[in-house]
Amino acid sequence: MMEKLADTTAAQRVELAVYQLESLSTLPPVAARFFPKLMQPQFSPADLAEIIESDAALAAKIITLMSRQRLIAAGEKFSIRQGLDRLPAHLVRNAILSVKVSGDTDSSPDNYRALPRKQLALHNLAVACCARNIAEIMSPKTDSQLAYTAGLLHDIGKLALDEAMPKSFTRIISDAKTQNASALSVEQKQLNTDHTILGKRLAQKWHLPEQFTLAIWLHHSDTTAIAQSMPEAKIAQIVQLADLVARQCGIGQSGSYDKPTLPDLLAKSLAISAEQLKQIRQSLTEQVAQKAKVLGLDLPAVAATYGDAVHSAVSQLAEDNSKLSLENRRLQMDSGHFDFMKDFLASVDSAVSPVYVVEKFAGQWQKFYQTGKVCLYLAPEADSQILEAVVVENLSQSRIVYLNPPTDTPAIPKEIQNDFAILDAYGHTDWLFEQLDIDFDSDHGKLIPLLSRGKALGAIVFELRYPGDAELFERNFKTATSIAGAVLDLVLASADRQRFAEQFVQLISQPAQQQPKTQQGDTPLLDAMAEMAAGAAHELNNPLSVISGRAQLLEKSETDTEKKQILRQIQENTNEISAIVDDMISFAEPPQPRPTQTNIKQLLDEAVQLTAQKTGVEHIDVQMEIADNVENVLVDSGQIASAIANILSNSIESYGGDIGPIKVTADTAGNFVRLQISDAGCGMDAETLQKATQPFFSAKPAGRKRGMGLAQAQRFVQLNKGSLDITSESGKGTTVTILLPF
Repeated sequence: MMEKLADTTAAQRVELAVYQLESLSTLPPVAARFFPKLMQPQFSPADLAEIIESDAALAAKIITLMSRQRLIAAGEKFSIRQGLDRLPAHLVRNAILSVKVSGDTDSSPDNYRALPRKQLALHNLAVACCARNIAEIMSPKTDSQLAYTAGLLHDIGKLALDEAMPKSFTRIISDAKTQNASALSVEQKQLNTDHTILGKRLAQKWHLPEQFTLAIWLHHSDTTAIAQSMPEAKIAQIVQLADLVARQCGIGQSGSYDKPTLPDLLAKSLAISAEQLKQIRQSLTEQVAQKAKVLGLDLPAVAATYGDAVHSAVSQLAEDNSKLSLENRRLQMDSGHFDFMKDFLASVDSAVSPVYVVEKFAGQWQKFYQTGKVCLYLAPEADSQILEAVVVENLSQSRIVYLNPPTDTPAIPKEIQNDFAILDAYGHTDWLFEQLDIDFDSDHGKLIPLLSRGKALGAIVFELRYPGDAELFERNFKTATSIAGAVLDLVLASADRQRFAEQFVQLISQPAQQQPKTQQGDTPLLDAMAEMAAGAAHELNNPLSVISGRAQLLEKSETDTEKKQILRQIQENTNEISAIVDDMISFAEPPQPRPTQTNIKQLLDEAVQLTAQKTGVEHIDVQMEIADNVENVLVDSGQIASAIANILSNSIESYGGDIGPIKVTADTAGNFVRLQISDAGCGMDAETLQKATQPFFSAKPAGRKRGMGLAQAQRFVQLNKGSLDITSESGKGTTVTILLPF
């Protein structure tokens, strides 16, 4: 009893030692083959396909990786090569580099190992090639690549024993040779387990496909009997036959010294004839030689070759590490620079004054680049007698000053009016220093423009405490000032837009009788708005494009989620401003209508469909009543359908939560068709009703809607020689009456 317990404990220790292995070792000549390929800048896993398919350690590692990446599907043909094509290159590289390299080389004396690893590798290749040949001539045919790989891996239990317990494995092989016995029988006597059980344990741990696991486990068992009730064991049958044929051919060494004999039933169950086996034997030596050449097993002076490969790889890794270190420093600098720009952008919006923008930027500039005193001034307007500037003396003190622009020299030197450069401040801005009541360091003063669309909108003068930083930071200086220039351009354009808006309010505040209509139905108000829209578009669209483009570029290269969200918000807001400009232009300068005879029912159906698209409401309760005598209307159907859709959308919004019915009636009134659109929603008070059709008016909180729906509707109706009138009472609903000509 005690003896059995001792045997069981010994077997458990062996299994534990083997089970701890994460991979097998490969041979030095194999490493000498794959190291140069791994170090290629444009490394492709496919470059290693032949080597991996010929080496048991590498093949097992990659198959494990394929399994973890779910690239092995039941019922599909097995292929390491296809798996490599689908695996990410960095995962393959890491997996290959994690495989250890055995110390067994050509220079090792023959008695160093009872079973040299090279000889075992040749045996595995012989079994793999033989298994593939058998699979190809079987009827029905079996997946030959699957059979090949199973043959390559069939003895991983021996490789694992050699790896985990080299002295014990050497003793087992020596005893097998002395006794003319199989390695399996000696293993069972000395270890109370064997390489097939150990190989099975590893195959399960490494998630190898089931057919590989069975071949590793059963290739010394009665596979013919097992396969009758377990079809999955067919590959194990093939591997068992291939193992016996390879040993008969004397290719490599398996560690077994009993005489290999072929059971007649085994070949017969696989439908392989004696003649076919003879042909396989005749071609096997050449096939194995080709595979051995791929692995470099035929190379002389393997130790030197391997040493050169390792030295080359180490040199390449050292060079790559140096590059990565430099890149890491650059990324750290860029990350800090991004935080600088993020803080600046988060602190301003288009509603602030330009001088506030430059004040925030000047303060952030001094803080981030750790400069001395800073002065940032705006380019003066033509014929202006005042120049706005900001002075920052330390991190807590900044002030706005008003200066006189120079009379005999440009405020912004010609060298930087249209291009970026770093200039020495003294000699270029002496007029500035004469008016400031602070002392700049004459040796370290630098001058940089704030450019937007190829034009300097301002300039920043600062004390650079470490002159060598100018060249180091030049790229970041250029990026930071160009972003600040684009923001400043936007704010300046926004200020212009505010002036346009003030003029616009003055115009719409005039009594209606002071705004006579022209024959096209336009008013001086619309002419003024068209001019305002064109000016706003010119002033806003270019800086908006610059800001949006820069934000997109930064977002693509950014990995931080929070920073990417901020950049997306910048893009979304610039798109919103562009949409406002488009609305202004569309309202002030709409396309001329193209009237055609249009059926009123068809027009209303088109408007309902358009409303569903705009609001996202699939089922709109529109109750139509069309009188029998209603004529076709002579209008631009697209414009009028859009106008009616805007009115229907407002009716839907008026209900708030649950959407109530919208009643639409059509009858004849003189030379017009009269449409009435009524809802029972929230309605409007008198003050809201008076402003309802004014552009950009909305009773909703800021940021909800742009307030162009009813204004656009009235504009289209008037262009088509019709009229629009609204009646409404708060809490009782709204009725919109439209007259359209026949």
